Amino acid sequence: MEPKKNPKANVGRNSSLYFAVGLALMLFLTNYAINYKTYDDKDIEIGMVNMEQEIEEEIPLTNQNIAPPPPPPPPAAPEVIEIVEDEVEVEETVIESTEVTQETEIVEVAEVEVADAVEEDIEVPFAVIENVPVFPGCEKEKTNIDKKNCMSKKISQFVNKKFNTDLAGDLGLSGRQRINVIFKIDKTGNITGIRARAPHPGLEKEAARVINLLPKMQPGKQRGKPVTVPYSLPIIFQVQD
Repeated sequence: MEPKKNPKANVGRNSSLYFAVGLALMLFLTNYAINYKTYDDKDIEIGMVNMEQEIEEEIPLTNQNIAPPPPPPPPAAPEVIEIVEDEVEVEETVIESTEVTQETEIVEVAEVEVADAVEEDIEVPFAVIENVPVFPGCEKEKTNIDKKNCMSKKISQFVNKKFNTDLAGDLGLSGRQRINVIFKIDKTGNITGIRARAPHPGLEKEAARVINLLPKMQPGKQRGKPVTVPYSLPIIFQVQD
């Protein structure tokens, strides 16, 4: 019995179809290969950033002298409590009361007399005194300057009249003699504090004697109050040979 071929299993029958499919595939691949665009590889330079190395500065190590910690404070001494035995008598401090009771005797305090304050003795120079001392006979003068001139004139006349100029000759002195005298007119108008300087002690004594004979004056005043006024007087005379 001869085998029968299945018409569907005939390979040759479909060969033209396979050929057409293969040809189409080859054309597609050829076209793709032709149109495929290639790109040239180019080297891309990437800039390099040079980082400078940081120079590390070496810091020298120094030995620091660290002070040792202070020693701990000594322990406080224990408080000593003195124990007093019962047999020892302890003296107690008694504070007396200052309250006044009916039995307290009140002592009367006598009044204390306050003495008058001692006035200070103020000295004002003759050149600047507000109201100069008034020499007897100068009361009629009105201004302070006129009273000064009158006083100086009266004192000079008084000394020239009372001074013993012959004393210088008796003392063996000759020529021109000068005696500087300083005295004070106190706040009561009396002459005090006489001092004299001369070439001979005898002349100093004579000058003090004459000045002490000056009359009492009205005291000088400063701001309405009597004050002491110093006065200087040169006594000059010529010894006749």
